[in-house]
This record gives sequence, C-alpha cells and structure tokens, in this order.
Amino acid sequence: MSDAVPPVVPLLDLDGDVVELLRDLVDIESVSGNEGPITDAIETALRGYPHLEVIRDGNVLVARTNLGRASRVVVAGHTDTVPLTSEPNLPCRIEGEGDDTILIGRGTCDMKGGVAVALAAAAALTEPRHDVTWIFYDNEEVEAEKNGLLRISRTRPELLAGDFAVLGEPTAARIEGGCQGTLRVQATFTGRAAHSARAWMGHNAIHDAADFLARLQAYEPVQPWVDGLQYHEGLNAVKITGGIAGNVIPDRCTVEVNYRFAPDKSAEEALAWVRDYFSGFELEVTDLAAGARPGLDQPAAADFIAAVGGEPKPKHGWTDVALFASVGVPAVNFGPGDPIKAHADDEFCPASQVYACRDALIRWLTGA
Repeated sequence: MSDAVPPVVPLLDLDGDVVELLRDLVDIESVSGNEGPITDAIETALRGYPHLEVIRDGNVLVARTNLGRASRVVVAGHTDTVPLTSEPNLPCRIEGEGDDTILIGRGTCDMKGGVAVALAAAAALTEPRHDVTWIFYDNEEVEAEKNGLLRISRTRPELLAGDFAVLGEPTAARIEGGCQGTLRVQATFTGRAAHSARAWMGHNAIHDAADFLARLQAYEPVQPWVDGLQYHEGLNAVKITGGIAGNVIPDRCTVEVNYRFAPDKSAEEALAWVRDYFSGFELEVTDLAAGARPGLDQPAAADFIAAVGGEPKPKHGWTDVALFASVGVPAVNFGPGDPIKAHADDEFCPASQVYACRDALIRWLTGA
C-alpha cells in the first residue's frame, strides 16, 4: 500500500476578483507538458457550476452551456507556458496601484490573463445570448503535433463547432484579426573536415553558406492587405550550426530559416514561394502551418467588434485562430497583455486590461 500523498489541487475562486484569479493561475506552474495540476484546478472549479457541462479529455477541458440558443460561440485559451528562466518568473508579483497595477510572472501575458478572463465569464454567465463552449487546452507552446486543441479537432471535432470563436491570446485588449502562417526550412551544406592549420586539405561548409545568407539579406518584406488589414511578412535566418572545434575545418553547416507569411497565401503557396526564392538550394521543410484570414466581414465577427469597440489590427504571429479557420469557424484574437511581452523574462500583464477584457466579453455575450 502506497503512503504517497496525492497532490493538493489549488482552489480557484471564479466568482472573486479576476486579477486575484489570474495571480492564482500563474502560481500553478504549467510549463508545456506539466499542465495536469492547472487542469485539475480548473476542472474542480468549473464542476461547481450547474449551468455548465464539463468534459475532460486528457489535459483539455471543455465547459459548455446547452441552452438551445440559435447560435454557439467558442472561447478558448491555452494553459501552458514557455519554460521558466533564471529570472524570478514565479511566484506572481503584483506591483503598482490603481490603473498602473501590473502582474509580473511567467504566463501573466501569454496567456493566463486570457484564461482568467474566460473562467470568470464562464462562471458568471448563466444565461448568455449564445450558447458558449469554453475550451482550456494544453501544449500550445511546443510543436503542433502535441497541441491539445489540434488533437481534439481530430478526435472530437464536435467540441470545436461554433459560429464564431475568440482566442484569448494577448492583444493589449484590442481585437487582432486572423494570423500569419509560419514555415521553417533548413539548408544544409557539406564540406570536408581537415586540420585548420592545413585548411587547403579540407573544404569549409560554413563558407558555402555565404550565397544562401546573401540571398536572405537581400529579401525585402512585403506588406499585403488582407480583408482590410495590413500584414508584414518576414524571412529570416533563426539558427545556424556548424563546426566541432576551433582547430577543425567544418564539414557541415545548417541554416534554419523562418518565413512568416500573410494569410493571403495558403501553406502550399508559401512553400512554393520559398522554394522559388531559394532556387538552386536544397531545402528540408521542418515546420509548416497555414495562417488565417481575418474574416471580419462575417456577421458574428461584426457583432463582436461592435460589442468590444476599437479598430481591429492584424495578428503578427501564428495562433490557433488558424486551427479554427481550418474547421470553418471564423475567429479573432482578443486578450489582456502586450504580445511583445509574451515569453519575455519580465513578462507582465496590466490589471486594467484583465478587467477590460472580462467586461467586454460579458458585454458581448449578454448583449448589454
């Protein structure tokens, strides 16, 4: 018989101050792959609300109303964070007063602020004007094949069904439409190793990458307009490896390139463009994910914009709105926190934006 003590599930107060709720969520460490404890805590809290049907699938948690409304919307957010650093990422700290109050710590911005907003709204809204599906999922910050939302889109697609979706990624409390696609390729150059004192006996693979890097440096970003929003593309070397010692001519060099493309291109079109741009070089594709058009001309999106206010901006980056778009659900990004601070050592989220997003979400779902 085991004497092991089961882990204590932290108690989350979904009816209290949403900023305190965010603090409690941040203090549950949930680096990708370790979402079990935070999912346990959220599940325990949500099962206390009779107006919600709660479904757990691994570390994906779905809570939904079943009121027979004419439409259904989805509000989703991921519970994982990028790894901690040597900086004091946890526990969460609150600094400042009044409108200047900020929460500092891993996940405050990306994206436990959005999760806190969704949880507070899910608990409060017993009679929303749309049926609502609330989704809290794991493994967003790692490779796509581990993504919990992707997994249930394949195994239980009915859970993602809806007329419109809101993803609580950090947007500084403004609407960001669509998202860029992302593509990564590697170009590998091979040479012949030799002692660096007798370099002429070998062939330097790093030197062979010069023409490839020159082509990268010559790239000029395009800024296409898509559905009324202007995107900014990017093509950059993000990693280069080569060499084994300071006295050996390297016989291998690999350059990894990331292409962020506007959603007017499909994944296939983006890949074809990259292959054409680097014609003459052999490329290995290591990652490819389509973007999502803004879809702001959809009636459900117009309704959300009217309720939230402000001028929508393009999402520069990839988010799971692309996954919703792939299953026919138009989606936008909307959440507290400056996206520039996502993954930063000093990641933080303004308390005022947490309140603003919570209020906007409730305003939209009640029609107030």
